[in-house]
Amino acid sequence: MPNITFDHYYRYDELTRILNEFAQEFPQLVRLESIGKSYEGREVWLMTVTNTATGSDKEKPALWIDGNIHASEVSPASACVYFIHYLLTNYGKDADVTRALDTRAFYICPRVNPDGAELALADKPKIIRSSTRPYPYDEEPIEGLIREDIDGDGRLLNMRIVDPNGPWKAHPDDPRILVPRDPTEVGGTYYRILPEGRLENYDGVTFGLAPNKEGLDLNRNFPMNWRVEGEQKGAGPFPTSEPEVHNLTQFVAVHPNITGGIAFHTWSGVLLRPYDDRSDDEMPAEDLWTFKKIGAKGTEITGYPNVSVFHDFKYHPKEVITGSFDTWMYEHRGVFAWTVEIWSPQKNAGIEKYKFTEWDREHPLEDDKKLMKWNDEVLDGKGYVNWYKFNHPQLGEIELGGWNEGYCWRNPPPEFLEKELALFPQWLLWHGLISPKLELHDVSVKALGENTYRVRVVVQNAGWLPTYVTKKAIEKKAVRGVIVELELPAGATLETGKVREEIGQLEGRAYKEAAVTVWNADPTDDRAKMEWTIHAPQGGALKIMARHERAGVVKTELAL
Repeated sequence: MPNITFDHYYRYDELTRILNEFAQEFPQLVRLESIGKSYEGREVWLMTVTNTATGSDKEKPALWIDGNIHASEVSPASACVYFIHYLLTNYGKDADVTRALDTRAFYICPRVNPDGAELALADKPKIIRSSTRPYPYDEEPIEGLIREDIDGDGRLLNMRIVDPNGPWKAHPDDPRILVPRDPTEVGGTYYRILPEGRLENYDGVTFGLAPNKEGLDLNRNFPMNWRVEGEQKGAGPFPTSEPEVHNLTQFVAVHPNITGGIAFHTWSGVLLRPYDDRSDDEMPAEDLWTFKKIGAKGTEITGYPNVSVFHDFKYHPKEVITGSFDTWMYEHRGVFAWTVEIWSPQKNAGIEKYKFTEWDREHPLEDDKKLMKWNDEVLDGKGYVNWYKFNHPQLGEIELGGWNEGYCWRNPPPEFLEKELALFPQWLLWHGLISPKLELHDVSVKALGENTYRVRVVVQNAGWLPTYVTKKAIEKKAVRGVIVELELPAGATLETGKVREEIGQLEGRAYKEAAVTVWNADPTDDRAKMEWTIHAPQGGALKIMARHERAGVVKTELAL
């Protein structure tokens, strides 16, 4: 097993080493490949995990898992590596893991955006949203505040500046906590709070915040309802214009066996589902019910609530997000897809009820007190940096301090990382195992005399989800039905039936009622029967194959 720990965040070279060591040690269970290069030319690694002795990954239902599309959200890469480690160390020991790798496949891309992560993990970090490609303009800002580690201590903190017109003041019970100044208040000591950084072309009085030259948001560059920059900030010049997004979408598009998708992000401690840009009312009811069931299982296992982005995770009540991964996967590919926001400082501080995207705008003072207590008692004071004086090159004497966002907000503190990562493997495994799965339920041959035989095969879907996975997939014509094919022995001919026939979709158990009542009925819509009459004067072996893009491939052979 690779020399691997989950108490720090991986730079690109270490991540590459770990993945290569997995591939070398478990050649029957994993395959490492690049799905393309990043903007700066780094390989974007993907690991396929399945037992190749039981069949090719492309002949099995598969689950897509990725992380770190956003530059500073580095714990998602660790979550992906943790899950790979979990699968490999439990294969042959845990019945569900063994069954999953024998019958399913997992496509795991730990770091979609390696360039941005390298910036975030640098000794002197720079925080950008996503890609390092300049956008929308290839020019450096000429004025304003540029966020950077101004005192060279490896942290990006805040600057506190005494200003009689500042909107903040110190709380009398704990001066570390800054609270809004009362609307009519005057005569106190007030502060202006800014990100740590330097000022370009400061006139001594006024300045704005300089935008990052790297303005892309890769999770706004997917094809579904993509909008131009003026309507969706960071969207890029056209759908999948960015190599990182193109790599992902191309791989998914040429792997129709993918039955679901999970993208790891940070932070909020929540499981997010589509839609991003419209109400649940516009989703087929069966899909909505199933999304909620999958989410409920996720909540049961991880403790994370499961919510709709549109209804519960808008950044502004009058604005929607477009061009995101999960809605693209559902609306265009017709599979159940989730965005997992790892880690909630609030929840870890004992704040149970809060609105994810509204907390920054409005929350009770009690929340700040709980967070400070968490910092003092659990984080040993490492989360909040007490304000200290610094002679700023443009502003003169100021103070640096506040929450060390890079340590305890954007990602879990390294010492708590493994505990957080351990929440997810069982749900990911369960999500893989609910996929449709073809089986041959009944295969028989009967001699009719005169070298003639009647062959019967019953194909069934043994999975929880239907073979088509979602009603949206049917609506979009994104998936074919089950196909059954024969390969006749030499000299044999078909008297009745077809050599290849598409027999439609097979239902699963996902849409069954929650209780048995007098109205229950369980028709055999999960099965289909095929019969052929074959004339085989020389006997021989008849090969039968049933296949479905999302439910896998099953084969058998009969002696005639």
